[in-house]
Amino acid sequence: MQKRQWSIALISVALITACVTINVYFPAAEAQQAAERFIDNVIGDSPESKTVVPAPAERPLGFSVDLALISSARAAADLNIATPAIQAIQTRMAQRFEQTLKQHFDSGALGLRNDGLVELRDASAIALPDRAAAKQAVADENRDRDAVYREIAVANQHPEWEDEIRSTFAKQWIAKAHPGWYFQNAAGAWERK
Repeated sequence: MQKRQWSIALISVALITACVTINVYFPAAEAQQAAERFIDNVIGDSPESKTVVPAPAERPLGFSVDLALISSARAAADLNIATPAIQAIQTRMAQRFEQTLKQHFDSGALGLRNDGLVELRDASAIALPDRAAAKQAVADENRDRDAVYREIAVANQHPEWEDEIRSTFAKQWIAKAHPGWYFQNAAGAWERK
């Protein structure tokens, strides 16, 4: 009888251990906070308010496990947006915003797309001699935005998060848009903030 109880107990432990899986979920709240900090440093109200985001304090990766046949764990961690590559992109974007993009967002020539990129929505709002430079600035900005979404995913060792990071940033770019700026709504129509 005692052998049977030990056998059942051993089999039960083996089954529970074998069936526990750990799923790392996309940290949506942390991504939103990281996007807010990053965007504030790019389009903040004054150049003095733009600082490079410091690296988050190191902390161990925490998780919880539900003891069921299949359970999950959630990774609790800050999203790292302070790598040298991300900081270099952020610096370029802040400079480009101040030197070129801000005036075109303010005039309504540029708009924020719902996919996290920028679009030249009204070229006639830009003087003809300045259009080529504005188009180049938009192309450079979109290249950096694509790169930063990818770099954040890679820096956090989850390249599969790139689309979710892009989506989170897209929402935050629009949320942080200055009054009078144009943005695309979810249906792709232009609206003015």
